[in-house]
Amino acid sequence: MTNIHNLTRSTDDVVIVGGGLAGLFCALKLAPRPVTLISAAPLGQGASSAWAQGGIAAAVADGDSPEAHAADTIAVGGRIVDEAIALGIAREAGPRIHDLLAYGVPFDRDLEGRLAVGREAAHSARRIVHVRGDGAGAAIIAALSEAVRRTPSIRLIEGFVAEALLTDDGAVTGLQLREAGNFAARPVMIASRAVVLATGGIGHLYAVTTNPAEAHGSGLAIAARAGAVIADPEFVQFHPTAIMVGRDPAPLATEALRGEGATLINSEGERFMAAQHPLAELGPRDIVARGVFAEIAAGRGAFLDARQALGAHFAERFPTVHASCIAGGIDPAIQVIPIAPAVHYHMGGIAVDARGRSSIDGLWASGEVSSTGMHGANRLASNSLLEAVVYAARIADDIAGQAIPSPAGLPETLVTPRGSAPDASAAKRLRAMMSTNVGVIREHYGLAEAVRSFGALERSATSTAVRHMATAALLVASAAWSRRESRGAHFRSDHPEEAPALAQRTMTTLAQAREIADGLSAHSLPRIAQSMIA
Repeated sequence: MTNIHNLTRSTDDVVIVGGGLAGLFCALKLAPRPVTLISAAPLGQGASSAWAQGGIAAAVADGDSPEAHAADTIAVGGRIVDEAIALGIAREAGPRIHDLLAYGVPFDRDLEGRLAVGREAAHSARRIVHVRGDGAGAAIIAALSEAVRRTPSIRLIEGFVAEALLTDDGAVTGLQLREAGNFAARPVMIASRAVVLATGGIGHLYAVTTNPAEAHGSGLAIAARAGAVIADPEFVQFHPTAIMVGRDPAPLATEALRGEGATLINSEGERFMAAQHPLAELGPRDIVARGVFAEIAAGRGAFLDARQALGAHFAERFPTVHASCIAGGIDPAIQVIPIAPAVHYHMGGIAVDARGRSSIDGLWASGEVSSTGMHGANRLASNSLLEAVVYAARIADDIAGQAIPSPAGLPETLVTPRGSAPDASAAKRLRAMMSTNVGVIREHYGLAEAVRSFGALERSATSTAVRHMATAALLVASAAWSRRESRGAHFRSDHPEEAPALAQRTMTTLAQAREIADGLSAHSLPRIAQSMIA
């Protein structure tokens, strides 16, 4: 790891923020070009991609095609998927899988040595490549981390977070960093005209999530605070089968279990999804999540039943899920697994074009922090890791094909001055309000209350971490308040149908979100409406 005192050396380094799949893959693809890779946690830790159980969607099997893969992606995306983007990503899946194999990822193979493929919800074919059943994310991150550590052109800085983008005249000039967890430390700055954000999602803005604690929207926030256009922030995907054993983050019961025949039942032993969708348990995630939510809200509870589908083979086929269940006192071979919807993936993010470029010159984004248009209003299972590697490679190609200006001089003053330690109670209240008011089911008054609350917190927070959480939460809540329809993962109980006139992506900025918050604060809700929110 590089000495932090050498951060601001004069180089032409590309700076990548994030040690997950997108960041690691982009750094490797840029080699031998000098790269500085900044990771808040030691490589292999703190990345959502390391926790991915499903695998990578890729049309690599006989009889499958990128066109079929793209069609499935478009079908579940709520009619706002960018079809050209979806098809382009699907067509690049094969080469990116072979890249990962070259980096040492041990994808599962069948008896004839071909890549083994499984099926997941809303896919029309078996096209998910796995590692040891449910260990794809961890295996991919382990292989890429090792490759990064042995690549001499990559300068690795672990234990630092980016807390502000430095810009001049609409272009990136560098980053302001701070030692992770050391809120008393003076921030340091690093100069670069080429910055790639690969910081992950927003899961920990919610009280119940499958994401690691590092996924609290910081990358989204620093880009938005620098003026970047943000796309589709209202679309938050809830995984329908988080394992409810009192852990934060909640462990995940991969969708592949349902692909292998596991069913969803309530406390009365009834399968409830058959009445909700023709594909029952394998329906789109938003529909399954609402089905699970409804059973819990009705007091019947929701459970994943793999006793007949897997039984004694559970531990062998899905060791990660089995270990989580056993740790929580459940033997999934002979017992049903209590589940609930949990925030799993953010379809929204920094708006990027087909090359991964944001609206700020010199700023690229890849992975969950970005929004490419592939997912629309609802992500198809296992498309996220594919999108991450495809865009990481595209960004590397785009940067390699252009001359990046030398870094400019660093500013005299800090963008974000020294702040205080995060207010744990404020963060807890924010997470609770996101789950209650901006969750699986949303409505006008709850969203308005959330927007006003996050707008006030974003202005008043003295902690940089809490301010970033409030910024990201405000973007999500204000866009959800503005979209007065139900589409994909965004469901409004007061507007339960799709509005054809709103069949388009959201493009917004932090300034617009603040305007909405100010307007709602100026026109507070009637007292009777406030009582309805509880």
